[in-house]
Amino acid sequence: MALYNRGQVWWMDFVYKGKRYRRSTDTTDRKLARRIYDKVKGEVAEGKWFERLPGEEKLFAEMMDKYLSEHASLKASARSFKGYAKRMAAFFGNHTLVEITPSLINEYKIQRRNDGVKPATINRELATMKKAFNLAVKEWEWVRDNPVSKVSMEKENNKRDRWLMEGEESRLLEACEPWLRELVVFALNTGMRLSEILGLTWKGVDLFRKTLTVFKSKNGEKRTIPMNATVFEMLKDKAKVGSIKVDLVFPSQACTIIDKCSVGKAFRNTAGKAKVEDFRFHDLRHTFATRLAQAGKDLYKVQSLLGHKSPSMTQRYAHHYPESLRDAVEVLDRHDGSCHNLVTVKEKGANSCELTP
Repeated sequence: MALYNRGQVWWMDFVYKGKRYRRSTDTTDRKLARRIYDKVKGEVAEGKWFERLPGEEKLFAEMMDKYLSEHASLKASARSFKGYAKRMAAFFGNHTLVEITPSLINEYKIQRRNDGVKPATINRELATMKKAFNLAVKEWEWVRDNPVSKVSMEKENNKRDRWLMEGEESRLLEACEPWLRELVVFALNTGMRLSEILGLTWKGVDLFRKTLTVFKSKNGEKRTIPMNATVFEMLKDKAKVGSIKVDLVFPSQACTIIDKCSVGKAFRNTAGKAKVEDFRFHDLRHTFATRLAQAGKDLYKVQSLLGHKSPSMTQRYAHHYPESLRDAVEVLDRHDGSCHNLVTVKEKGANSCELTP
C-alpha cells in the first residue's frame, strides 16, 4: 500500500528494510500527496528523513483533556481522575509530550512526596498518566514510548486492619440516610468494592440463581458472587420498583451512576456523626472478609469472593481465625519423645510443682 484515503486526507504507508512507515501527508490533494510520498520515501532511503510525531507539538494538558473526555468520563470515579489530571497539569501542563522524560516524572514524584502526599495518592496519579500515555502510543499515535513505564511506583502500606464492630454497625446504620444505608448493607453482605456496587446493573443480577455478576472488576476479570438472604430480599424489593429508564441497580435520583466521591464524602460525614472513627467505605469490604475469616471460612473461598488474584492479598485475614492452626500445636500433646512432664509433687504442697525428665 502506498497512498490511501482516511476521511478526506491522504496517508502514506510503506515498508523499507523491514520497517513500516505510516503518516499523514496533511493534504486532501492526491497529486500533492503523491509528491510528498515520493519525497519522503527517497529521504528514508537516503537516511535523511526522520519521522515527526504529533507528540512533538502536543502539550501534556491536551493529552489529559483527550483522556478525560474519551475514557475517564465513562468510569464511576471520573471525578477522581479529573482531580489527578488537574494536579499533574500544574506541573507538566506547558511541556510537550516528548519533553516529558522519566527524570522529569521523578521530579514530580519527589515534589509530591515533599508536599506530604501519601504514596497511594502519588501512585494513583502516576497510574492515570501512564494510562493516558498508553493511549497516546497505541491508539492516537502521538508518541512512540511511554515514559511513565520507566518510573518506579511508591511503596504503599496497604495492610489496613480495620473492621466494623457490632456496636459500631448499629450506630452507623442508624445514622445513614436510606440511600446510603442500602449501599452499606449491600457492601457488608457482598464484599464488593464501591465502584462495583455503583456500576452493578440488573443484567448482573440473577434472582433465580441468587447470584451477582461483576462483569469487569478492578483486575479486569469477571466475578460471580452468591447472594445471602439479606441481599436477595433487598434486590427482590428493588426489582419491584426499579425504573425502566436505567439498568443500574443503585442509580441516582437523576437515573445516572452515583458519583463515587459523593458517596465517600457522605459516608465520612455519617461515620463521624455515628462516632465510628477511622473508618472508610472500603473498610466495609474488610469487615466482610474479616467476619468470614472469624467464622472459620476457608481463605480460598474468601479470596474468590473478594476477587483477589493472589492468595497473599487475602492472607492478611488469616490471623482472625487462629483455630485453623490449633491442630498444628495439638500434635505436641501426642508426642511421646523426651519432652519434660510437669508433675505436681504433693509432698511439696498442693500448689508446688517440679519438672521431671
